[in-house]
Amino acid sequence: MKEEQYKLLVRQIASLVDGESDMIAVMSNVAAAIHQTMGFWWTGFYRVVGDELVLGPFQGPVACMHIPYGKGVCGTAWQRAKTVVVPDVEQFPGHIACSSESKSEIVVPVFGNDGKVVAVLDIDSEQLATFDDTDRRYLEEICSLIK
Repeated sequence: MKEEQYKLLVRQIASLVDGESDMIAVMSNVAAAIHQTMGFWWTGFYRVVGDELVLGPFQGPVACMHIPYGKGVCGTAWQRAKTVVVPDVEQFPGHIACSSESKSEIVVPVFGNDGKVVAVLDIDSEQLATFDDTDRRYLEEICSLIK
């Protein structure tokens, strides 16, 4: 079921962002499409601005606005340039608790044309161990559509 939802979502997002050059517009619709389709608690982007991540387009409750490089799940995914899946955020060293309601998290880097991380897609769940390899694979595919 989840895989079928993702397959459809990837096609919808590919069509949605095709030809759009404004990164904020793309991130806005991608966050909304993922959030609406998958029903996650918080879905959004943090953009690389200098030496920190700055809150970008999102769906869900209010969030942290600035995250330092290498800090928390988002900063770690940026530093590693690799997806980070956290089954229980309380067990992640240095987790930044924007909300006590977040229990599990996945953060996927978004790469620019030069291969550097330009943003991260951050998705939180109110349930433990929500995210698995299926989420990782499809969310990485979705993030590869963002240019």
